[in-house]
Amino acid sequence: MSLLDIQNLQVAFDTSKVVDDVSFSIAAGEKFALVGESGSGKTVTALSILRLNQDVNYGGKILFEGQDILQRTEASMRAVRGNDIAMIFQEPMTALNPLFTIGNQIAEVLMLHESISAKAAALRTIELLDKTGIPEPQRRALSYPHQLSGGQRQRAMIAMALACKPKLLIADEPTTALDVTIQVQIVELLNQLQREENMAVLMITHDLNLVRHFADRVGVMEKGRLVEVATTQELFSAPREAYTRNLLASQPHKLVNAVDSTSQPLMNAEHLRCTFDIKQGWFKKTKFVAVDDVSLQVRPGETLGIVGESGSGKSTLGLALLRLSSAKVEGNIAFDGKAINSIHSNDLRPLRARMQVVFQDPFASLSPRRTIEQIVGEGLALHQPQLSAEGIRKAVADGLLEVGLPADIMSRYPHEFSGGQRQRIAIARVLVLKPDLILLDEPTSSLDVSVQQQVLSLLAELQRKYGMAYIFISHDLAVIRAMAHRVLVMKDGKVVESGATDIVLSQPSQAYTQRLLAAAVYADTKDSVATN
Repeated sequence: MSLLDIQNLQVAFDTSKVVDDVSFSIAAGEKFALVGESGSGKTVTALSILRLNQDVNYGGKILFEGQDILQRTEASMRAVRGNDIAMIFQEPMTALNPLFTIGNQIAEVLMLHESISAKAAALRTIELLDKTGIPEPQRRALSYPHQLSGGQRQRAMIAMALACKPKLLIADEPTTALDVTIQVQIVELLNQLQREENMAVLMITHDLNLVRHFADRVGVMEKGRLVEVATTQELFSAPREAYTRNLLASQPHKLVNAVDSTSQPLMNAEHLRCTFDIKQGWFKKTKFVAVDDVSLQVRPGETLGIVGESGSGKSTLGLALLRLSSAKVEGNIAFDGKAINSIHSNDLRPLRARMQVVFQDPFASLSPRRTIEQIVGEGLALHQPQLSAEGIRKAVADGLLEVGLPADIMSRYPHEFSGGQRQRIAIARVLVLKPDLILLDEPTSSLDVSVQQQVLSLLAELQRKYGMAYIFISHDLAVIRAMAHRVLVMKDGKVVESGATDIVLSQPSQAYTQRLLAAAVYADTKDSVATN
């Protein structure tokens, strides 16, 4: 008997059916991957296993150890969630409670399901954080979610999900926010736990190369239906369906535009140092140096890639360049020849339309109380007051179409979209202003491979058309190789290597860069990108 057996599952929101007649099974100890484009129904299917979808109508059966999940009481489901079946969510910032430390949230799971003491739970929490690769686990256990990087928050979520050694782990994009070295660690950790505990894993992901190295079997979803199920080897060697073949063919290819290397820098930063005050007790503080002595230049039409492990200072550096960081920033920053690091915020405001940012976590950066039209049109109303309401509406519609979304979604809200669709909305909000410089902080990390390629092609085309400069922060070396003219490699707040992207990523001189490239085995796209 299978551990999990889904039979003719149907999920409908009101009259809209988002999962239609889906059937598959997972055996104890099996690693099963569910792949497909954003909006294909992958996450809704996974959430149905724990009955976490709200205001939906179910059909069919979800049998776990022979019992139908859809027929169980809510009280019995609480005993299942986190204990027998655990889940790693795609967006850790919204899944973690901002009012409690990471350690308290993990310990709560242990005390609730295993009835152990607070002291024992605290010790287990530190062990779990250490296993998932979080540095200084004792200190990080006392941190709040907002004090961790995106990758560190995701690792904390993984530690919480693994706390009670579940029989089935549902991993919804578990490596989305992680750099390549941590991806390898997490995949190896999941493999180790799966072998030791005979734990089954349902992996929801858009990373097909991760699937190739991890899963035993793969299911492919399209528009709410399961179109193909096969062993991993069969799927990648001889896919039956045209949709599957199109997914497998969607890999980043080189999109670097020509740039005038003699032009004056649009952004110029010298000897940047970013520090945070960390409280130690009631009265004592210590300084944490997040960025240390970094200098860089970005020319019009150029893409500067910034890579490094989680916590290396990439995002702090990017936010500091745009005067958005809460850190104390020392050094010089000039935009279009004007020093901006010391000017008053009122004087900086006119430049904001020319410097925009796409954040890593789209759900946290999009207001849940505003419609898509209001979200995308907000910048236009603020920075282009001469536009009429109809003009703003048309610009919003055009912006949505540019990122592959229909204009008829403007009256809807962020929670009604998948993670990838929300990221495209966040990109549209920025692109409607046609800025001179865009900071892209992991802009494609939540997108499936086909949509990722569409977005990268769109960014390259807009750069070619409007001469926009990009600062592109990413842990995906294949994406950086495809998009960036130059690259900075960061470690512990310092730049350890920099130069032309092709040279740095093909002939790295530093051991750290070599380790990053070696860890990109799961990306497996180096050759395909380099030959385009």
